[in-house]
Order: sequence, then structure tokens, then C-alpha cells
Amino acid sequence: MQRHAYKQTRAGKDQGMIIQEGVRGTMDTRLYINGEWKPAEKGTFAVINPANGEQIGSAADGGRIETKQAIHAAEAALPKWSALTAQERAGYLKEMHRLMMEKQDELGELITKEMGKPLQEAKGEIAYAASFLEWFAEEAKRVYGKTIPASNENKRMMVIKQPVGVVGAITPWNFPQGMVTRKVAPAIAAGCTVVLKPGEDTPFSAVKFAEICEEAGLPKGVFNVVTGESASEIGEEMMEHEVVRKITFTGSTEVGRLLMKQGAEHIKKLSLELGGHAPIIVLDDADIDKAVAGAIASKFRNAGQTCVCGNRIYVQKDIYETFVEKFQAAAEKLTVGDGMQKGVDIGPLINKDGYEKVDRHVKDAVSKGAELVTGGEGYEESGAYFYEPTVLKNMTSDMVIMEEETFGPVAPVQKITSDEEGIRLANNSKYGLAAYFFTENMSRGMKVAEGLEFGIVGWNDGVPSAAQAPFGGWKQSGLDREGGSEGIEAFVETKYISMGL
Repeated sequence: MQRHAYKQTRAGKDQGMIIQEGVRGTMDTRLYINGEWKPAEKGTFAVINPANGEQIGSAADGGRIETKQAIHAAEAALPKWSALTAQERAGYLKEMHRLMMEKQDELGELITKEMGKPLQEAKGEIAYAASFLEWFAEEAKRVYGKTIPASNENKRMMVIKQPVGVVGAITPWNFPQGMVTRKVAPAIAAGCTVVLKPGEDTPFSAVKFAEICEEAGLPKGVFNVVTGESASEIGEEMMEHEVVRKITFTGSTEVGRLLMKQGAEHIKKLSLELGGHAPIIVLDDADIDKAVAGAIASKFRNAGQTCVCGNRIYVQKDIYETFVEKFQAAAEKLTVGDGMQKGVDIGPLINKDGYEKVDRHVKDAVSKGAELVTGGEGYEESGAYFYEPTVLKNMTSDMVIMEEETFGPVAPVQKITSDEEGIRLANNSKYGLAAYFFTENMSRGMKVAEGLEFGIVGWNDGVPSAAQAPFGGWKQSGLDREGGSEGIEAFVETKYISMGL
């Protein structure tokens, strides 16, 4: 293995992210296991800036060996950590929140370099990520039990909640801090210990989070990070190890289905936040300007690379042309480019595969009769892939984009004739994560909200996610909820105690 000279980012402090001398400040990271920074046996893998194709550094390429070490560290730390009072655990989370917000600019810039989203949006993600640390610091104190009226006078009956144990967390690349804290914060608040495998495209943000945990004084072994290029190798070790009682995963439905099969061996508890195919319904009494603004915020955030972004838009016929015209005007104001540049609204797609999927969806729609209103072009530049904000009209249900999640900045708009048709088309999907609709009528809106088969519904709101609200889907979009009071329940077991007097 090639050896390099390093300098530490802070004098006298062993850090996970270090600067490699003589290579124009590229970053190199190590694994965080049992409170120590360790190299990986397999060496490192390259991390690429999707906005310019340049290598920004190298991450430790952990595998089964290191994952097993991290699991054992989490197992050893569990008894003492779970025995702490909720107030004591909350104190660590509050300090982590303070440190994350103190480093908001630095962490935001790192997200932009790792995965491409515009800098202001990346800084917003840091605030969003930090909000879960603050929220679950308080929820730690609200894991309540109960007493039950006894079956006879010589019994007393009660229910208590206890941490599930060691948790394996697997997070994606599109929200490299937000998805980490949304899982880790409730887990450690509940008294669990964690082994995290972050997305291989964005490992640096997870390493920075480990540095925050260390700086906050989190005890050794409570939180561990194993970065690695082979998600299957690390994931399989988590699934096969009996010590890991719980898996929390965000990613594709296909991988979620595989995890369910693998988890059957040890009957593991699973929280799965999987694929989405979010509809946006615009009814004819909607405030059109509000609907356009909400649809733009939902569709084009993170270049459309979110599991809850609007993927198909249904607009009632009387306002269809007006909506499309205003939506086109708003989309054409968006600027595509490197997220580090001022004024950029849409960054690069994460990689070539993502770009090709977007382009294939657009071409399929046009070949089947869709009208290209604006955009429809992408380009490759120095190994980076960009796609223009695109609006399509005259859509039909046989077009691939109306059936599959696009994960790109393309908005197909289909005409509908009634509320009932909008609900029917929205529900005609195996996914049920998020849905959006716009109407100014309360009675009409309640019927639509209740009729949609989705776990999250934005009513006149294109960005409904919040730490205090439950996040998760119906049907093949997943199991369990993250955020809200429900978020911590996913990391505790219920124990019934019957006492004879």
C-alpha cells in the first residue's frame, strides 16, 4: 500500500479527516471504531466531486473485518450507555447540535463538494440535520411506560420501554448529514449504540459527524462509522451478526426487499425508508402561484434527487394551460451549474447512471407523444453530468416517467378532469411515500388528503419534512417512521411486567 505523509487538521488531535500534503489539499479519512480512528485493511477508495469530476480525497475502504470490529465495540458500549439517564443522553445530543450548527458553513461546503447540491441548500441540510439532534434530545425524556389495572388484587401490572440494542444504520448519498442524524439521533437517545455505513459517494460527511460525536465527548463505542465501497459486504455483516438487533435503512425498494429476506434469519427489526413516486395534484380552485411555487420547491430541490420530490403532476383541465405556462416560466429561471458558484439552483446529477436514467425517461415520453415545454437537454463536462430543468406536457400513463421514479429535474404534467381521477392516478403506484395537492377548499382538501394512500401528504406545502413530524411511507415505500414521537419508538422494545404480591 502506498504511504503518504499527513498533517492533522487540528494540532495535537487525532482526527478522522486529514489533509494530504503535496496533493493540493485533498482529504483522506479513516474509520471511527470504538472511539479510535483506524485505517482500513483494504486501503482507500476515491471520492469524486460530481460537479467537475475531480477527486476530492480518499475514504477508508472498510469491509467485513472492520464492520465486525465496530459491532463488537457497539456491543461492549451498550450496557453503560443504556444505563445512563435520559437527561444524560440528552446532554450529549444537545452538545452535538451546538457543534453542528457552529460548523454549518464548513459542513455545508463539504456536502456540496461530495454530492453537488447548491451551497445554500447544503447549509440548509445541516440545519435540518441538527434539528433531529435537538428534537430527540428532548424525546429521550419522553419514552414513557404505563401501569395496567391488574387482573386480581394480588397482582400489579406495568409496561416499560427499553433500548432495542445494537443498531446498524445504512444511509444514502443524497442527504449525507440529514439521513445520518435522522437515524442516529433517536437511536442513541433511546439508549442504543450504532454502527453506521454511509453512502459510498458521500463518506466524508459521516466522518465529520463522527468528529462531532468525539468532540461532544460521546463515550467510545456508542457511535461507529465504517465507510466502504462495497455496501453489500458491510450490509451482509450487519445482517448476519446476531448482535445487531435492528437495521435502519434508506435506499431503494429493491435493496429494502433484500434486507427483509436477509433479516429473516435472525428476525431482525427493520426500519425501511424506500423508493417513492410522489404525485402532485393541482385542483381547479388552487392558488396557482402558490401551487407553482410549491411544485418548483418539491420537484427541483437537490436536482430532483430526493425520494419525496414531486415526480408526476396532475392538473385539472380548466387551469392546465395556465399552470403549465407559469410553471415553465418559473423553471426557466433556475440556473444549472457547480453548486459552489453563487446563484446556482440546480447542481449536477450524482453520476453517469443517474444522468442516463433521466435522459431515457425524457426521450421515452417524447417518443410517445409528450410535448417538450422547456429543457430536455443534458450535458457532460469534465466527467460531471448536468441536466436542464425540464417540463413536459400532454402526458399519458403509458410513459415510463409516470410509472418509475426519475431522480432528476424533470416535471411531467398530465391533465385530469376531476378530483377522483387525480386521487386514482396518484394511488396507482406500488409506492406510497409522499404526495402533494393544492386546493383552497377545506372540505375538498380533507377528502383528497384522506383518499391519498401515502405516509406523507403536503397540502399547499411542497416541503413538509420536519424533525417533529413522522416521516415514512405506505405500501412498498417502507416500514416504520423517522422523526416525531414515532421516531424514537422504532428503537425501543416493549416489556410487560406482571408482579405477584
